[in-house]
Amino acid sequence: MSTDDRSATITGDRSRYRLDLAVLDWIERLSDTQFVYVMLLPVFALLGTMAIWPLLYTANISLHADNIVATNPVGEFVGLGNYVDILTGQANLQRPFFSLETPFTSAVPVTLLFTVGAVAVETVFGLAMALILNKEFRGRRWARVAMILPWAVPIVIQGMIFYLMFQPSIGFAVGPLNELGLISTTPLATSRDGLLIAILADVWKQSAFMALLILAGLQSIDRSLYDVADVAGASKLQQFRTITFPLVLPALLVALLFRTIGALKVYGLVEATSGCNTVPTLSCLVIGLWNGNRYGSAAAVAFIIAAVIGVLLLGYLAQLRRHERGEM
Repeated sequence: MSTDDRSATITGDRSRYRLDLAVLDWIERLSDTQFVYVMLLPVFALLGTMAIWPLLYTANISLHADNIVATNPVGEFVGLGNYVDILTGQANLQRPFFSLETPFTSAVPVTLLFTVGAVAVETVFGLAMALILNKEFRGRRWARVAMILPWAVPIVIQGMIFYLMFQPSIGFAVGPLNELGLISTTPLATSRDGLLIAILADVWKQSAFMALLILAGLQSIDRSLYDVADVAGASKLQQFRTITFPLVLPALLVALLFRTIGALKVYGLVEATSGCNTVPTLSCLVIGLWNGNRYGSAAAVAFIIAAVIGVLLLGYLAQLRRHERGEM
């Protein structure tokens, strides 16, 4: 290597070295908050390309009319016309968007009934399982494994299990429940029974998810607090009211948030059991409109779901903030 080539190589190495030093020096001079934002830049870039841009694109589609007879299924700009038609019942949908006269065949009542019923039962079961698994007993490890197993079952298999359970010809659950008057002889073809089956299937699977999140909150509680309560003569119920519940409430609210969002978006479970024609949830309505090339109406319904989820999210966050400030 000639002297000139060697000098050029050394100069290039020094330039890169100086650039590295400059970058490191710049990072060191950042505040903690600025450093966090710099580290989050790749996340923001990924979120922008994979979430925000499709969201904005879908929002734009929701402002256009359906045009299923033309080559381009997205019609002219109608502004909020799709939203007005859907909310006022003027849109031509496969199932009513909101009707209290037929709550089991209307998208909004079905989704709300499923969400309230499933999440309420899952919260009670999840809290009970978490309280039990937080105790020391022989075989606790195997009990935790058994609890997680339903949660690990894929949605399609989960739906097939309950589909077979409630098939009139082969299902073992139809006869006893029909004799008790809880379901009809063809529950998978009846909207009310199909909704009940979907709730049972969701409780069977998602109660474990609630229990895991709540159990994580229980195990973060300082055990010495219970020792002090025992010395003070507090009963188990008093310990739960004054120690366990207030300290596990943040984890419980997070679990409620995740399950509420998941229940509002339910689709696969319903389609795998009774089908969307029997139990028409909001997500079923979106998929049906989209498959029918009614992109504007489908996007509008999707954004209505997103708005409801956003309101619930703000409510949960407000409760968490109140709890952190000691106002609850």
